[in-house]
Amino acid sequence: MFNSRPIQMNSQSEKADLLKKLHHSGKMLVLPNIWDAAGAVLLENLGYPAVATASAAIARAHGYEDGERIPFDFLLGIVAQIVKAVSVPVTVDIEAGYAADNELLKSNIRRLIAAGVAGINIEDSDVRTRELLPVDEQVEKLKVIGRVAERENTRLFINARTDVFLLNPELPEDQKLALAIERGRAYVEAGADGIYPIFATEEGTLKMLVNALKVPINVIAKTNAPDLDILQRLGVARVSFGPNVHRATLLSMEALLKDVKDNLSHKPVTDLLM
Repeated sequence: MFNSRPIQMNSQSEKADLLKKLHHSGKMLVLPNIWDAAGAVLLENLGYPAVATASAAIARAHGYEDGERIPFDFLLGIVAQIVKAVSVPVTVDIEAGYAADNELLKSNIRRLIAAGVAGINIEDSDVRTRELLPVDEQVEKLKVIGRVAERENTRLFINARTDVFLLNPELPEDQKLALAIERGRAYVEAGADGIYPIFATEEGTLKMLVNALKVPINVIAKTNAPDLDILQRLGVARVSFGPNVHRATLLSMEALLKDVKDNLSHKPVTDLLM
């Protein structure tokens, strides 16, 4: 389903170009989001052709809650370690940009590009109010990001997330779909390379999004989402896991260490190393 042999790339632009090609290869790009360099190396060694981070996973792994509460400088240091640890493209979840205005957004994007980041996720809701931003405001942010990449003489894959489905669970499905298509089209026109309608899970909805937007669609792997083979048939280009790999890892660790405590034995851990 996905390329099992990563292609070696050196420059940030080469990696951004490869990331874009992976979205248009006809093989769904599967990205189990990680939170540190060790996880990135693990994915590369397993043959994943790109690495993605999850904002919530990075934040919680380092003692912060999600919602841009981790300092951007700290986040950037972690991202730089991840980029240096692997040769494949790295795409970073930057929430809403960690910026109160577009001048700071420009600076943050320049710093991410300098760190070697090949792509970003950026969402269209306010991390404080948990409300959707006006479409024109998000469009301007996407244009700003595109202009920064152009001035840096490089490329950056922009995965524009819309939170229509996440923040409006009470709306009928057809209304959420219409809003997501409206926003998605505006974001594509503003320079987005892909659209991420997070929490959209119904097969009919996903098929209509694929057909209406004509750019790579990203779906999050969650309990009620179709499995990967079905998403591939629907034309979905990218599947990411958000914070779910981190959550699953902690649950597995909890069970393992409970076994150590309850049975007074190191074997639940050490047997795995044999």
